[in-house]
Amino acid sequence: MRNSQEIRESFLACDRTTQWQLEDSISFKFPTYHPQGLVVTENYVFLSSVEVNEPPQNVFDPNKSTPGSGVGHLFIANRSGSLIKDLIIGEGSMYHPGGIDFDGEDIWIPVGEYRPHARSMVVAVNAFDFSIREVFRINDSIGWAVPDPEKSLIYGGNWGSRVLYVWNQKGEEIEQWKNPSHFVDYQDAIFLNSGEVIASGISVLLSNEEAEKQMASELGGLALLDFKTKKIVHEIPIYSHTKAGHVLTRNPFSLSITGEDLFLHVAPDDGDDLGGTSLSTYKAVRR
Repeated sequence: MRNSQEIRESFLACDRTTQWQLEDSISFKFPTYHPQGLVVTENYVFLSSVEVNEPPQNVFDPNKSTPGSGVGHLFIANRSGSLIKDLIIGEGSMYHPGGIDFDGEDIWIPVGEYRPHARSMVVAVNAFDFSIREVFRINDSIGWAVPDPEKSLIYGGNWGSRVLYVWNQKGEEIEQWKNPSHFVDYQDAIFLNSGEVIASGISVLLSNEEAEKQMASELGGLALLDFKTKKIVHEIPIYSHTKAGHVLTRNPFSLSITGEDLFLHVAPDDGDDLGGTSLSTYKAVRR
């Protein structure tokens, strides 16, 4: 498991002046579609992704919205980027997997409809034999799920992480709270210590001129969330972008630490973007 306390302390030392220096990049050697969540273990890379066959329509209009259709994937690759297994996850209109995390045994994944205020299921995939089990269902569109093995709880956020949840492993809601920050919409998250997670996210920024040209700028960010106090402990912006134009914290992310160095692992690009999807590692360089 990750060195949570060391990651926490190193993250708290980061701020808006921190630079993210590219250290390594591995191209995935298979179609990845639209990646959502990332877990990196000693032997494997787990990447959740949505393949959209029919785009949802009128997503933000509850009277007219349609779920569309597609396929939810959990790709399992080796550390060189070659595909080992493609697990199909979800059911019916619940085909959109979200941000994922690892508790030492299972990869926890929410899979929901591709629209807000809809339905989701949470599944657990064994990281060793790749077996899949459905754990519970929720009447909301859940964007990410993080297990707390110390308390046998699951933390999560809905569409845009406007509402943050705590469930037990039977799917019973323990509590929910409104996200006090509107800085970015969290897309993926990792467990730190009991009650705390670090989440990554993105804001799509549109000026009038950009909207007319159907162009958008992306701002990223990382935040330390405390589910005990229901507060944002620390948050920082991320400005760096890939060659395809995506901010680093667009969807899949993880953090690790080696010695005193904090590393950000990301896969922000889609399979059909310039160069396809790569797993890239950046080192935090503090000024």
